[in-house]
Amino acid sequence: MNGVTVARNGQIENFIPPEGVPITFVLASRGARVGAQVLDIIITFGGTLAFILLLAWSGVLGLAPLMALYLLLTFFIRIPYYIFAELVWNGRTLGKRIVRIRVISADGRRLTPHQIVARNLMKEVEVFLPITTLFAAADLNTWVGIAIAVWMILVLLVPFFNRKRQRFGDMIADTLVVEMPQAVLLRDLSESPKNESSQFVFNPEHLEIYGQYELQVLESILREPPKSQEGYDRVREVSRMIIKKIGYTDPVPQIDEWKFLLEFYKQQRGFLENRHLFGDSRRDKFHADRQKNSDPDG
Repeated sequence: MNGVTVARNGQIENFIPPEGVPITFVLASRGARVGAQVLDIIITFGGTLAFILLLAWSGVLGLAPLMALYLLLTFFIRIPYYIFAELVWNGRTLGKRIVRIRVISADGRRLTPHQIVARNLMKEVEVFLPITTLFAAADLNTWVGIAIAVWMILVLLVPFFNRKRQRFGDMIADTLVVEMPQAVLLRDLSESPKNESSQFVFNPEHLEIYGQYELQVLESILREPPKSQEGYDRVREVSRMIIKKIGYTDPVPQIDEWKFLLEFYKQQRGFLENRHLFGDSRRDKFHADRQKNSDPDG
């Protein structure tokens, strides 16, 4: 275990996968889980019900054999459906895909087949077998029926009293069900508003110094505008370092240092992309030394 904790808003904290890079997940809401389960039940039971109704209309089998066949078919369709769907789609059934939730391993590791099988077999014990027993056994003892109903109610209430919103199957398999929000691409920093003229102009000799690595470092800085004195000091330090390195001689007022960095990023990116089209990939600021060392005539 990697010490996973859950905040009050359902956000999973301290979730660290094997790669060592923390990932933020939010627990799936109980409503989303119920919705996904209803959709999966419609998918697994609906097709079988349509087939049974077709047989009933044809008059091939009587009511009792049809009921037995229906229960048998749903059992042999339901279990493989849940297990294979979560195996193939990395913790998602069709219902989960529709409501955008998925199953993950609570220890941060890859979701294993053993976990998927365990949590779905427990679902049979928790829900489906009790339901089947209640509806299939007409002469069921009253107290037995009450006991089964109480069991089902208690099982369904477990995720509501569990901070991690786990049912028994999740506890045994050590899994969590989380949201899968739609991915949103970050704003392209090289895009400029229309009709905006550049305050700073860089010549090719200014842009030949740095490569892709330095551009990526600069982008990481520009993703978060400064909001504290420490942030402003960082911008000033980076801008002064770039000015000195590239030999930029035009004045850069302190108030415009952020604009300077942003404009340098845009023009540097355009320059590197243009060089790449001609087969000149500049990985970092040492590209000139590599070219010199690889030149046999140098």
